[in-house]
Amino acid sequence: MPRVKSGVAHHARKKKYMEAAKGARGGRSKLYKAAKETVERAMRYAYRDRRKKKGEFRTLWITRINAAARIHDLSYNRFMSGLKKAGVEIDRKMLADLAVADVDAFARLAELAKGAA
Repeated sequence: MPRVKSGVAHHARKKKYMEAAKGARGGRSKLYKAAKETVERAMRYAYRDRRKKKGEFRTLWITRINAAARIHDLSYNRFMSGLKKAGVEIDRKMLADLAVADVDAFARLAELAKGAA
């Protein structure tokens, strides 16, 4: 079997890693081995954190809803329970947006939740 040299493919692969490591500091953007390690680690973190971001946003929404509900003398769980009993199907993202942007609409929802609880 003839010998196959992988020069072109190796250079292309190397170029891809070096491009991805461009913003890194010092040797991490200049030396191939260090750049490769940096890029691979960054990609692992990016993969993990794309999933983690969803949980972080949910936490933020719950915090905002809780703060707005407490202004209307309701705890978060009583507010959510009241909405469920009242048959209001609105997700946490929208509730958090209402709590920040449209205080009057949130106040009406809070009254609805109080009535149902």
